Amino acid sequence: MLEIRHLVKHFGPLKAVDDISFTVPRGEVLGFLGPNGAGKSTTMKMITGFLAPTSGTAIVCGHDIATQPIPAKRCIGYLPEGAPAYPDMTPADFLDFIAHIRGYAGNEVKTRVSRVVEMIRIAEVLHQPIETLSKGYKRRVGVAQALLHDPDVLILDEPTDGLDPNQKYEMRKIITAMRPEKAIIISTHLLEEVEAVCSRAIIIAHGRILADGPPAELAERSRHHNAVRLAVAATDPRARADLLRLPGVAAVEPVSDGEGEALMIFAKPGHAVVTHVTDLARAHGWEVTGLRVERGRLDDVFRETTAVPAEPAPVAAAA
Repeated sequence: MLEIRHLVKHFGPLKAVDDISFTVPRGEVLGFLGPNGAGKSTTMKMITGFLAPTSGTAIVCGHDIATQPIPAKRCIGYLPEGAPAYPDMTPADFLDFIAHIRGYAGNEVKTRVSRVVEMIRIAEVLHQPIETLSKGYKRRVGVAQALLHDPDVLILDEPTDGLDPNQKYEMRKIITAMRPEKAIIISTHLLEEVEAVCSRAIIIAHGRILADGPPAELAERSRHHNAVRLAVAATDPRARADLLRLPGVAAVEPVSDGEGEALMIFAKPGHAVVTHVTDLARAHGWEVTGLRVERGRLDDVFRETTAVPAEPAPVAAAA
């Protein structure tokens, strides 16, 4: 459905995107993660043909975006950064305009507009000027225009930006429902978004791909993977030393959070320590008030991955 081939983008001496390649098949929701300035939006603009790459290209449903832009763009639904729209139009006017730009006429326009209005739930603001809408509703209007022609490939840049928790939940349901029939890329900095709707995640920084895999597998790279959070009613002063002597334990650290005071017992890679921890607690007669095995934290992996300084990327001098 979508093949990205060695995309590179220079802005003067800055290499914003540095040889990015990946593919997205039908049925996959790819979370595109990275800190501000990582190159996410620039990559998406090149994929959709809004920005010419310095080198490389994107193949959309078999069409090269550089040499076959019109057929390629027919297959793409794109929500740009900021969800730009004509502020003096109403959502009804804007979607009607987009439908005609897409080549629809007559009843087909009404049918397609009605479908996305119901899907995205914007009927209550359909006849208000877009400039008067909240940020969340403007975002939803932007998503509606991206879905109007029922594209095979969806490129959504921060689709839930500005939405309240209920609206985010509804948007996630919409994306999940569309997933089997489309290839979807979601650019976001919200890790819970990736865990909620994405089947795969790519982490980029300094214009380069640093990690690629299912969110659960990436989370397993976290030091919290297989860690045990242990809370006891009265902590034995020797508990930390005793826990450190257990097989497979790498570290024991006190934690204080919304759940209260506890010890976090970190496992060495490839080890599961929960059985040893429970056996020790039972042997010492500790009154355990809470025990949980952590499955890993994507935010740990994100921070550790993107914190690595970039090596200077050489830029070829102009001929």
